[in-house]
Amino acid sequence: MASSMANKKETFDWLVKILLIGDSGVGKTNVLLRFCENNFQPSYLSTIGIDFKIKSIDVEGKKIKMQIWDTAGQERFKTITQTYYKGAMGIILVYSVEDRESFNNISNWMNQIKQHASENVCKLLIGNKIDVPNRKVSKEEGESLAKQFGVPFFETSAKEGTQVSDAFYAIAKAVKANLQNEKSPNPSVPSSGNSKLKSNNPAADEKKNGVCC
Repeated sequence: MASSMANKKETFDWLVKILLIGDSGVGKTNVLLRFCENNFQPSYLSTIGIDFKIKSIDVEGKKIKMQIWDTAGQERFKTITQTYYKGAMGIILVYSVEDRESFNNISNWMNQIKQHASENVCKLLIGNKIDVPNRKVSKEEGESLAKQFGVPFFETSAKEGTQVSDAFYAIAKAVKANLQNEKSPNPSVPSSGNSKLKSNNPAADEKKNGVCC
């Protein structure tokens, strides 16, 4: 992980922190793997604590460097992951369409966001594992829940790659819009058009930034 951070010295317009949250087993890690590495791990292994990956994408002519944190969904790790809400500019909530309990628990995860994240953090809802033969949560239910919370909604398959990139591009676009609409410059934004922020220590940048979008 340290070597990965050290090698990321490319220029970019914004460094944004994205958080993946949701119950254990909904496929958060595979959603991240599919987006960042176009990979999928069929064998299930729970995330221990928290991990992250970095991917840079172009959004409407701007280069967005996304630092995407994959959190453990188990109850015992919540005290660990709560600290990572601070500084998050976008949060993707994930449930599995074959696990109704994970869908019902989205409300609990929304409460976590309300308690620990910035008030205007960008949010997006994903219903993952649409490749499964016997889903327990319909698309209409997912759309209704997203409408209830006023957030964008995507159904994805990390296994097949369906709409995974679309979801991440959507959250990146929303974060970009938030940053551009801020009255005061975001610390991650270059001070002039000719210079771009360079960083090889995202963790230190987070502490320095303090307030998110």
